[in-house]
Amino acid sequence: MSARVNYGVIGCGMMGQEHLRNIALLPGTRISAIHEPDAGMAALAAGLAPYARMAGSLEDLLEVPELDCLLISSPNHLHVAQMEHIARTRPLPLLVEKPLCTDPADLARLETFRDSYPAPVWVAMEYRYMPPIAALINQAAQATGGIAMLTIREHRYPFLDKVGAWNRFNRYSGGTFVEKCCHFFDLMRLILQSEPVRIMASGGQAANHLAERYHGETPDVFDHGYVIVDFESGARSMLELCMFAEGARYQEEISAVGPAGKIEALVPGPGRFWPADQGPPPVPQVIVSPRHPKAPRPLDVPVDPRLLEVGDHNGSTYYQHERFLALVRGVTATPEVSIEDGWRAVAMGLAAQTSMQTGQAVILHPDRLSPVA
Repeated sequence: MSARVNYGVIGCGMMGQEHLRNIALLPGTRISAIHEPDAGMAALAAGLAPYARMAGSLEDLLEVPELDCLLISSPNHLHVAQMEHIARTRPLPLLVEKPLCTDPADLARLETFRDSYPAPVWVAMEYRYMPPIAALINQAAQATGGIAMLTIREHRYPFLDKVGAWNRFNRYSGGTFVEKCCHFFDLMRLILQSEPVRIMASGGQAANHLAERYHGETPDVFDHGYVIVDFESGARSMLELCMFAEGARYQEEISAVGPAGKIEALVPGPGRFWPADQGPPPVPQVIVSPRHPKAPRPLDVPVDPRLLEVGDHNGSTYYQHERFLALVRGVTATPEVSIEDGWRAVAMGLAAQTSMQTGQAVILHPDRLSPVA
């Protein structure tokens, strides 16, 4: 491999363009090829990556000789088939946007892919790398004395407009609690270092997209819900999602509590959505609150303004690519977010949606890659 790492990018919609802007900040990288079938999005991507060859198909992209790695940021339901095509044609180190897949039927295909793919595969779980969340992860064990309860709240804006409205329908996105919330299920497993054994959930569609029609169909994605997860370790976790709460000061609020105390991470949403008449956007915070002596200690965790300008995820896309590049360059040996991590986060989302639809708890199997019992 040359000193420069050459990316091929598959899918350059809104999230794909965030990847392009962040990769451009990393020394020794270049976007060398892009496959984006939508003409409008392809034109925007070409403006962000002026050296990239615009490939008319995935096959054409894989024929570009200088590629060192690949990024998949296409619509969710396309990921598995694209991964399989890459495996048959040119298996390079691969960064796959979340969710890894959308359907329980994908499990057997993913297991075959995992067991035979000769290059590393990293699933893009950006929330791990948001600075305030990373600080909570690093300090949680000491601050809590061992986590008994973990709560994640996201109060945010509705789904944004995507090409073809693919994120409005469960059959393309996997459903809200797969598409959006796999991030949070991944964080639960990572923070608690344990596997889920039971999921209970309640949710629905109360406010968003109800007046929209696409080819005569009304969107069916949920816009709010609660999910309670019991873990093998005995810890408990809860997710509260509301996608019609963009007026909130913080978009994500995460708290971990144990016998020694509590730690919280407060994360604002994208700065471009903050109203100018409210002054500067809020700064992310971590708050450590010991029980004895009672003395909450707030700490600002500012994010590099350059990174805030190039993405909506508090700099995490940049930090994720730093680590992925270390893997591509051989500095590190294994992905930090594996295919199994990606699948288990999807399985939790599918289980939550099943519980919402049936009104029953769903039992999970921590000893194998199984979506639901």
